[in-house]
Amino acid sequence: MPLDLTELRELLTALNQTDIAELTLKSDDFELTVRRGVRSDNGLPRTSVSEVAGSPTPTISSYPQGVAPIPIPEIPAASPVSSPSAPPPSGDRRFVEILSPMVGTFYRSPVPDEPPFVEAGDRIRSGQTVCIIEAMKLMNEIEAEVSGEIVEILVQNASSVEYGQPLMRINPT
Repeated sequence: MPLDLTELRELLTALNQTDIAELTLKSDDFELTVRRGVRSDNGLPRTSVSEVAGSPTPTISSYPQGVAPIPIPEIPAASPVSSPSAPPPSGDRRFVEILSPMVGTFYRSPVPDEPPFVEAGDRIRSGQTVCIIEAMKLMNEIEAEVSGEIVEILVQNASSVEYGQPLMRINPT
């Protein structure tokens, strides 16, 4: 399971937006452990990568004099700033908002050349797929939790969304 730098950055960003303190990924070729908030004596983040083939786990202190791994900076926690693409919350309590369950990319249709799952004004039923959110190269279908009419779609197709960001408003029936 090779990880390229982009996938590793996406993983670290996603982990930073959770309360997970430690994550270990293992495969036949490598083991990667990421710990939040652990620092070495020199103030740099402590990095631990071990190979399953029986070699000892290298850490910053076990590298030869003058050689050290590239430190992975700790990413500051995301502040709860409203996204510029999301309008202010509606004062109308009769509408139900479909919220993003994860950080990712919002797609209105299953593939680019097909029509969107829903449009404003469409009647939907509970459990119906209304959009897709791509997170770490996985396509996650988002389903409506209530039946009703789509009043407003709040996010542009192929734009980034945050956890808890309103995607659509529904007038429930």
